[in-house]
Amino acid sequence: MSKTKATVLPIPFVALLFVVLLSHASSQLHDAQEQAILIELNRYWQNPSSISHWVPSSNSSYHCSWPEITCINNSVTELHLANKSIGVTIPSFICDLRKLTSIDLNYNNFVGKFPKTLYNCSKLEYLDLSQNYFVGAIPDDIDSLGQLQNLNLMNNNFSGQIPEATGQLQELRSLQLCSNQFNGSFPPEIGNLSKLEFLGLAYLTNLLPSKLPSSFKQLKKLKTLWTRKANLIGEIPDMIGDMTALEVLDLSENELTGKIPNALFSLKNLKRIYLFRNNLSGEIPQVIRASNLSVIDLSTNKLTGRIPDDIGKLENLLGLVLFFNQLSGEIPESIGRISTLTDVRLFSNNLSGTLPPDFGQYSMLEYFEVASNRLTGRLPEHLCYGGKLKGVVAFDNNLTGELPKSLGNCNSLIMVDIRNNSLTGNIPSGLWTSLNLSELRISDNLFTDELPGKVTHSLVRLEISNNRFFGKIPVEVNLWSNLSVFIASNNFFNCAIPRELTALPSLTMLLIDQNQLHGFLPSDIISWKSLQTLNLSRNKLSGQIPEAIGFLPNLKGLDLSENQFSGQIPPQLGRLRFTPFNLSSNHLIGSIPREFENVAYSNSFLNNPGLCATTANVNLDICGSRKNSSISYPHNLIWISSIVIAVLALSFSFLLFMTKFYWKRNRALVSSMWELTAFQTLNFTVEIILSALKDQTNKIGEGGSGEVYRVRTTGNDDFVAVKRICNNKRLEQELEKEFRAEVMTLSRIRHLNIVKLMCCISSEYSKLLVYEYMENGSLYLWLDKHRASAITLDWPKRFQIAIGVAQGLCYMHHGCSPPIIHRDVKSSNILLDSEFNAKIADFGLAKMLIKQGEPTSISVVAGSFGYIAPEYARTKRINEKIDVYSFGVVLLELTTGRKANYGDEYRSLAEWAQDFFQGGNSIVDALDEGIRAACHLNQMCNVFKLGIYCTRTLPSERPCMRTVLQMLLHSAHLPNHQDKNAEEEYVTVHMLRNLKDGSTSVSDNVDSV
Repeated sequence: MSKTKATVLPIPFVALLFVVLLSHASSQLHDAQEQAILIELNRYWQNPSSISHWVPSSNSSYHCSWPEITCINNSVTELHLANKSIGVTIPSFICDLRKLTSIDLNYNNFVGKFPKTLYNCSKLEYLDLSQNYFVGAIPDDIDSLGQLQNLNLMNNNFSGQIPEATGQLQELRSLQLCSNQFNGSFPPEIGNLSKLEFLGLAYLTNLLPSKLPSSFKQLKKLKTLWTRKANLIGEIPDMIGDMTALEVLDLSENELTGKIPNALFSLKNLKRIYLFRNNLSGEIPQVIRASNLSVIDLSTNKLTGRIPDDIGKLENLLGLVLFFNQLSGEIPESIGRISTLTDVRLFSNNLSGTLPPDFGQYSMLEYFEVASNRLTGRLPEHLCYGGKLKGVVAFDNNLTGELPKSLGNCNSLIMVDIRNNSLTGNIPSGLWTSLNLSELRISDNLFTDELPGKVTHSLVRLEISNNRFFGKIPVEVNLWSNLSVFIASNNFFNCAIPRELTALPSLTMLLIDQNQLHGFLPSDIISWKSLQTLNLSRNKLSGQIPEAIGFLPNLKGLDLSENQFSGQIPPQLGRLRFTPFNLSSNHLIGSIPREFENVAYSNSFLNNPGLCATTANVNLDICGSRKNSSISYPHNLIWISSIVIAVLALSFSFLLFMTKFYWKRNRALVSSMWELTAFQTLNFTVEIILSALKDQTNKIGEGGSGEVYRVRTTGNDDFVAVKRICNNKRLEQELEKEFRAEVMTLSRIRHLNIVKLMCCISSEYSKLLVYEYMENGSLYLWLDKHRASAITLDWPKRFQIAIGVAQGLCYMHHGCSPPIIHRDVKSSNILLDSEFNAKIADFGLAKMLIKQGEPTSISVVAGSFGYIAPEYARTKRINEKIDVYSFGVVLLELTTGRKANYGDEYRSLAEWAQDFFQGGNSIVDALDEGIRAACHLNQMCNVFKLGIYCTRTLPSERPCMRTVLQMLLHSAHLPNHQDKNAEEEYVTVHMLRNLKDGSTSVSDNVDSV
């Protein structure tokens, strides 16, 4: 019999198996510990919804699947928690994640001092704490984070000096400290960071070095020097030529003067130069050996001389940005042959000669902007040869000839602006139907053409005035569905206004004056709900003025002068408040609406012999006083009148008796007819409110949706403001909607800078909103009085008002859940109490954002002309940036004293201010002369610039209200003294976190609706 032998494992194998099992158990324990740390971190941060998926799991490595976590070999190495609305502080146990190398906490709500608890994260290489609310100094022992390669602390409130220990972080490749409040001098120790590739000192509030420190000579490996808006003064030193490894130089938005060093353009590794918005003068270096240059941005300086011929030798050049200088001479032809060139912006110089014919033929040109020069000849034929061209902006030159036919086959085009030249011929047919064309602006030329029936659906703005267009406005105009602005003044159109033109709901401006239009104005224009300006003057239109004009909710300007309109002026026009308003030189008869009987409209009705008025405030005869009004009445009319008087007397006696009989009975019924909803304890009754509304002397104002009354509630001079919204069959549904919106919004808001809603009272026929009374009325009234008389609203009060409004809007945007978008921020909706504290009012247009960060859209544009953000008018999509734009307009009103619709019928105050600012003018010249004092000059300049940034064309380039408030509060502590460069003083606007790039496109500066 054979015996079975037992299998005996070798001892080394058993030991190995034991080690593997032990290692696996240890790994599982490690994973479980890290998961527990993350769960505890979530709890410490009070379980924010943004990381609500951080929950325990039986799978010990489950946390490695969370999107905010990066693991290597099941160990947490990176935390990505940007923009998660996390607050409080950073706990010390975060460093119990022993292999953590990267922490990204930017754009949250962290507060307190720099978290020294992170010193225990011994392997930390990447730390991003930017865009939070940290304060205090950066610790002197910051070099304890010895392994750091990237340190980003920008957009906080760090103060004090930049510590010398920063120069001991030898592994640093990137250091970003911009948008803080450091003081003192630039630490030369940073020059010891031999591996540094990116240095960001942008927007530093108090760092004032006289020039770049000499220690920069040691930064041989420096790839990027970014000191934008650090308020550097003096000249760029020649030593810049020693920084041979430099790849990106950004010294933009400072106060640098003098010439550009020749050595700068000799750096062989240099790829991008940003020197825009300084005070550099002299010529651009003519010898350029930096052959790797891809971007040159020297815009908004005082550079003179010619554009260097050597630029045409740069084979890698993508962008040449030289606008807003004083360059002269011709554009070198060789630049047009650079094969990589995509961006050419040379506008607002003194360039002359013809444009190089090769532009676009050898490269994928995207932006071609040469406006406001003295250029002659034709536009280059091959601009869109690469099929990528988005914009042609060449207005205000002396260009001649026809448009390039290639533009008719360029579907990438978004804007063509060639106003004020001498261009001739027809418009290429394909240009009208270019798929993406949004703006076509060809006014003030010599084009001879007809309007086509088929136009691209993307067209938003069409300007063709002062040309030789003829024929009819095509009936297919109803297909131009997105058209917002149509300006066709002073042409040769000879037709009736087609009814189809009234089918454009997005139209905000319609100017077709000075043509040969005839026939009636269509009566079904009620669909023009967005229309703000209508000018049909100097035509041959006849018939009656349609009543429907009086029901256009946003119409602010109306000019029907020099036509053949007849009949009476519809009383419905009195519902609107026009600026301007002109019905002169027609055949109108009868009495003008009472609302127009004031001096503001004294010249609005001239040369209408049949018109009269009941007062002498306008240049019209008094009704009933004319010679032709002495009519010979029939004799029996006297007899009839006697009978009528007798009947009325008897009726009056009867009514007086019945009134006394029912008075006590009806008084008891009043309360039952009205429904009272109180939001706080009241010291008045419904009867007190209702009785006061009967006295018209209590009326203090009138808005778009109702009248406003001042009502005394007690004998101690306590007052409330009551807004009455009366039902109207035409507007019943819309008014009800506004009423509910205002009640819903204000009943939830509790803030010192938002008007307090005390209660609402409603009945079948009226709605009453009762607010706290604001003794000093609206900001608009004070600014208007200041413009018209010697009544002064001084700068300290204006600045106080600006801060108050900013605090209210900041609360609405960042302190309410969901956020509230007002949509109609303007000076007339800013009320002032007895101490001139500002409170935001009129929430009838307020909109709640259903999901934060997801803009909603509405069917009709709401708001007021001059305050409406351009993207809102175009797309009807809303987010908080439309309020920022409107607030920026208010800041411009406060600083300049001008109205929001200042300028002409084509431009608003915001557009005027942008042009003024970009034109390099002295800001002091824009300020309100009535309050412009040396002791307030710096602060006024700061607020003016902040208004400029808030009204930037692109929403992404505007700051959020939280940042705006921060800068206003900071500006309150800046010294208010005047010096020779007061208008160029360092401005808190440079802290704007939303500005990605200082570069400017001329398309950002032209006026848009």
